[in-house]
Amino acid sequence: MKQKLEGLIAAPYTPMREDGAVADERIPQALEFLIRNGVKGAFICGTTGESLSLSLEERLAMTEAWTARKDQRFKVVIHVGHESLPDAKRLASHAEEKGAWGIGAMPPTFFKPASLDHLVDYLADIAQSAPTLPFYYYHIPILTQVNILVLELLEKAKDRIPNLAGAKFTHEDLMDFRLCMAMDQGRFDMIFGRDEILMAGLAMGAKGAIGTTYNFAAPLFLQIMDAVERKDLETAAALQQKAMQMIRIMRKAPAGFMGASKALMKRLGLDCGQVRKPHRAPTQKEMILFENALDQIGFFEFACK
Repeated sequence: MKQKLEGLIAAPYTPMREDGAVADERIPQALEFLIRNGVKGAFICGTTGESLSLSLEERLAMTEAWTARKDQRFKVVIHVGHESLPDAKRLASHAEEKGAWGIGAMPPTFFKPASLDHLVDYLADIAQSAPTLPFYYYHIPILTQVNILVLELLEKAKDRIPNLAGAKFTHEDLMDFRLCMAMDQGRFDMIFGRDEILMAGLAMGAKGAIGTTYNFAAPLFLQIMDAVERKDLETAAALQQKAMQMIRIMRKAPAGFMGASKALMKRLGLDCGQVRKPHRAPTQKEMILFENALDQIGFFEFACK
């Protein structure tokens, strides 16, 4: 397996124009913005990237835009999960062809796998379409409603999927997470995916994290990682609480977390444009109230620049 993912990996927004079309020409600016703020890579076209709201052609275009610049400092991982298995396989092989660092896939969310064996069969078909790339299972049961233990999936899949690298673990089950990390002497790369409890994931041994908030608050989370590394848990907890306050404000936004946080990027200098329906953008009045609430917790002091 290639080098493991470490540090902050952003789950970037898919930029869109006013007419709703994908604005792939804005990706070079997004890449520079993330690098400037200490982010080590991007997990594109996942939840934050509105993947299941994009057409296949749009997702292929996003892969091409993000992989156009080859930079060893920045790892591009493509989410290739799709309700259509042939389309997922095409996304995977295309990612390999374009030089992505790795791929990941969530399970189908409508016709859900009936058993763990069925899920492994599905993932194996996708992974073998890009056999030279590390493959990550994307575990986010709050959205997929595919409730499994990742430990059991890794046990079943490790001999079936040669390029299985690990999992993007977006869940609160820290016992499952830790047992996965310890499996086979640390064979698997477990990437933590819950920004609001990053400190807990780091305490369990996580070295890499993928999340939405690293698009706009990477400096804050880098401070959390540094404090945990120095074993200054009091400072880490205080910083994590600030992150929780930020996320709570975003969750309470009338336009929802996605609409409000994507709109916020323009204020920080990176215009990501519209969200796709059924998401909606905040009104001007809502945005003023939203930014005022963030300002009260000092957000713009620790936000990305």
